[in-house]
Amino acid sequence: MNSLPRPLRVLRNATLPDGSIVDVELGGGVVVSTRPAARDYSTTEEGDDVLDLTGYLLLPAPAEPHAHLDKARSWDLIAPPMGDLGLAIASWRAYAETMTVEDVATRARRQALAMLANGTTAIRTHADVLLGDAPLRGIQGLVQVREELRDLIDIEIVALPGPDIPDDAIEAALDAGADTLGGAPHIAEDPVADLRRLLAIAERRDIPVDLHTDESLDGAVTLGEYAAIVADWSRNVSAGHCVRLGTLATDERDAVIDAVVQSRIGIIANPITNLYLQGWEHGVSTPRGLTAARALLDAGARFAAGADNVRDPFNPVGRSDALETASLLVTAAHLTLDEAYAAVSTGARDVMGLPVAGTAPGDVAELLAVRARSLAETIAEASPERIVIHRGALVARRTLTTHVAPSRREQSRIGVAV
Repeated sequence: MNSLPRPLRVLRNATLPDGSIVDVELGGGVVVSTRPAARDYSTTEEGDDVLDLTGYLLLPAPAEPHAHLDKARSWDLIAPPMGDLGLAIASWRAYAETMTVEDVATRARRQALAMLANGTTAIRTHADVLLGDAPLRGIQGLVQVREELRDLIDIEIVALPGPDIPDDAIEAALDAGADTLGGAPHIAEDPVADLRRLLAIAERRDIPVDLHTDESLDGAVTLGEYAAIVADWSRNVSAGHCVRLGTLATDERDAVIDAVVQSRIGIIANPITNLYLQGWEHGVSTPRGLTAARALLDAGARFAAGADNVRDPFNPVGRSDALETASLLVTAAHLTLDEAYAAVSTGARDVMGLPVAGTAPGDVAELLAVRARSLAETIAEASPERIVIHRGALVARRTLTTHVAPSRREQSRIGVAV
């Protein structure tokens, strides 16, 4: 294979989700044209900048709107208790006191590259603002990785302070390279006060906000207050988890959703982690631990979905693959295949404030080609054979070789004694 990244000019014989087979011309990191595939190709259609996608479904590349690269792949190092959000937080904080900037960078780099190999070309990652003498270790490790991988994947860093983190530490995290302000007001003793504190900092600095919001089956409901405060804001705002929204009575739920739509808050579901963390105390009729995905979509809310935690105290599993998230949205949230894939691709990019990606002229060339014949096959089988395009350049390609012993019928056909 030629060295990567490899700029591309033409994608040939790509299958789109509607079944059409097209040639896609790229230039300057965007789609220049998409036209029916030519039957005959001239010599001008040859070269290292031409890629034949025969047998591949071409899709907008996934974007990850809610990751924790600073925590990723720490499960085996911590061996934490299972199934309790409070204990997960405590075990993580205990481990975080011992980790170094390079430890964060090593795990985050490995995780980001695994996600890239599966097709994700943009990641929004939260990074804890820590207690103690080195509160910015997570931020500093992720800033290092963001710079290292800048030609391969876009990384946005969200400073994530707990309610016990003082304002000066939050300001320092933003000065150290965080792009966006996060937080988790619902776990504070006074959730609304902490919500207002965080939003005041974001407003003063004029930066985007992405808050962990109401991440439980019961307890505080802050999403409505959040929507009221930011109703007139022009900066990008979003809310992750919003599990509590899925447990509210219909009238209350719909009133909050209406406020969310009016304020343009993007909602980010995190099915893998929330299905794992929520509901352990319910021995029967265990609730799903998801936000009100269907009601949000039907109301026209900006909607995305992410994997959240991967192999850390908050979730011991995860495949670093947006198709896993999409599959869970189909099975657990009852979304259609199109809705599920949109949530991890175009919907995620919208909530993250990124330009539109796809195959229409003018779309940014953030694309994923999967060896499959349809979107249903893509989500169901999640073929590992993938081609990843970032800013119009080939940045990752994976192929698969499979060896299976012949069946009795096949052995008989080729004359092998059975």
